Amino acid sequence: METRPLGRTGAEVSVVGLGTWQLGGDWGDVDEQTAADVLDAALDAGVTLLDTADVYGDGRSEERIRKALAARSGGVGGQGRAIERPFVATKAGRRADPFEAAQYTPENLRAWIDRSRRNLGVETLDLVQLHCPPTAVYSDQRVYDALDALVEEQAIAAYGVSVETVAEGLTALEHPGVQSIQVILNVFRRKPLEELLPAAAERGVGVLARVPLASGLLSGRFTESTTFGADDHRNFNRHGEAFDVGETFAGVPYDVGVAAAREFVGIAGDRSPAAVALRWVVQQPGVTSVIPGASRVDQVRGNVAAADLPPLTDGELADLERLYDERIRAHVHDRW
Repeated sequence: METRPLGRTGAEVSVVGLGTWQLGGDWGDVDEQTAADVLDAALDAGVTLLDTADVYGDGRSEERIRKALAARSGGVGGQGRAIERPFVATKAGRRADPFEAAQYTPENLRAWIDRSRRNLGVETLDLVQLHCPPTAVYSDQRVYDALDALVEEQAIAAYGVSVETVAEGLTALEHPGVQSIQVILNVFRRKPLEELLPAAAERGVGVLARVPLASGLLSGRFTESTTFGADDHRNFNRHGEAFDVGETFAGVPYDVGVAAAREFVGIAGDRSPAAVALRWVVQQPGVTSVIPGASRVDQVRGNVAAADLPPLTDGELADLERLYDERIRAHVHDRW
């Protein structure tokens, strides 16, 4: 699979990674064997970037990654090549209780990061991202000083931020230690293309694109009558009851998104809608990797297939921009 440099970290990562929120929780139950199969399928397909967080299942996602990588340690892949360890990006900060900027102290950051080191079974974390903290945290130099100290101590190799808004991302880019920005980017969430991605590219900062399928809307599988389990955020966070509503269906009202997705499927034609949606993200200038999640092996294989699709044509890109402008922009563009 094609790889790209992740900012100034020195790492090269696959253009399609794997988000592992599903392997922790909030998407319905994923048992141990299924989680292991999903991780193995991704790694076997050439995925070299795994994205997780300390709160995904209260550490379950991180622990499942540790087990999957331990089982492959020292293994041999195709043509007798040794299997290389993938780059694992985790996140910290959502364990803050109460969830407020004052909790982002050097002591708490160290405790959260040490817990992730134990969960993942490593001395040095590849990348730690501030996990969509209160907006004030992105301007707090003390937080960056604490992260710089953890880099110096080799508890972490690099750090970045995961943001809800473009404005938060632009603020984070003012701090030279930031190596990556993670942001929601998909056919239904285009605002980062205007300022954030060009600014990140100018500073040599990697961009990880999350929620690339708008929580499954862009797969084209949902209808107005589709239901989701009680433990699925697409049920319990549809109006932002648990966390930022932009994380669920990219903030697009469900019925609006389903109707727009039908038109998107028509533009995709005989190709997989999900693969086309991911291909759109991959070809946006400044994107390092797209990190779709998966709770089944077939979803992994479908996601990875996007890396082999030819770029979308100028006509298709224009059609998708028109779809956004006509159906989606009014609901999301000025909010995030």
